[in-house]
Amino acid sequence: GSGWQSLGGTGEQRTLAAHFVRQAILTTNTSFLPAAFSSHQARRVIDTALSYLPATPVENGSDNTLRWKLFEFLKVEEEDYVAAAQVLGGMRMSDMEAHEKCNVYVNIAECYLEEDETVEADSAVTKAGSVVEDILNPKEHQGLILRFKSTYARVLDANRKFLQAASRYYDISQAHEQIDADDLLSLLGMAATCAILAPSGPQRQRILGLVFKDERLSQLGTIDKFSAHSAVLTKMYMNQLLRKDELVTFTESLSDHQKAIMGDGFTFVERAVIEHNILAVGRLYNNIYFVELGQLLDVEAHKSEKVCASMIVDGKLKASIDQVDGMLTFIGEKSALIGWDDAITGMCVQLNRVADLVRVD
Repeated sequence: GSGWQSLGGTGEQRTLAAHFVRQAILTTNTSFLPAAFSSHQARRVIDTALSYLPATPVENGSDNTLRWKLFEFLKVEEEDYVAAAQVLGGMRMSDMEAHEKCNVYVNIAECYLEEDETVEADSAVTKAGSVVEDILNPKEHQGLILRFKSTYARVLDANRKFLQAASRYYDISQAHEQIDADDLLSLLGMAATCAILAPSGPQRQRILGLVFKDERLSQLGTIDKFSAHSAVLTKMYMNQLLRKDELVTFTESLSDHQKAIMGDGFTFVERAVIEHNILAVGRLYNNIYFVELGQLLDVEAHKSEKVCASMIVDGKLKASIDQVDGMLTFIGEKSALIGWDDAITGMCVQLNRVADLVRVD
């Protein structure tokens, strides 16, 4: 404390800090660092030393080595994920190769996700994304690249970008050679979750179709967290009406951020199911009173009208509203969305068949 402050300027402080860091790493006493990390006073010394290091690299990268060791201690022993991420955030990275930088950023993002610090996690995973393409010999670093992809999907999920998250989760769930089969099934379950929560549209129908056609879909029932997913997703993909009682188990399985209430007063799952059911009704009716529609959707009539109006404006629903009679009239045999969905789904099926044939050859 006072002795440190009495040193003549930052030059001497930096020299002493670098010397301390080198000695801490060079010591042959294996219990020194764990004991130092556990001591409040010693930790203050270490933190101070790391914050006063010179601009030039410390010999043998001792500062980075110390940061890694402190990071592992904070993450594993103390489960202080934010502090662990902050320690790695100070890594000297100018001499690192792309895979080493990516590893640092992915670790930081993973730690912030543990504490639902989504802004910081997003920032770290974006930095990882800026270097992942530069990794030499990507086959040697497939595990790291998959961790990056998984973390990126989790960040998208945490930020409620469910459509993009569903697509990312599904892509990783196909990595059969690198990941354990049980983990792949869980990733498929996460893809199903996000696909169900995503806003209606052609892209959502596409990802629903990919998960629906995956031969492992029926196996999701073997995992408690995903026990209701197959039934819900199948009804959504087949454009069949979903009742509230069919969604209880699915809703209970969601994470807190997936249960959030949006500006319109609906949760993500409520909004997704209402939009889905409106489109399903459009396959059964030419027109319908909002009082009737509200009963089918299990919401008040004025709310069903509001959602329909929003869907029409967004181009998700081809219909007209008669406010005098309180009636919704569907235009054409199918909504524009379902027509698009069928065309895109058909094209994706063809592409999948071509890809399968190429693999066989």
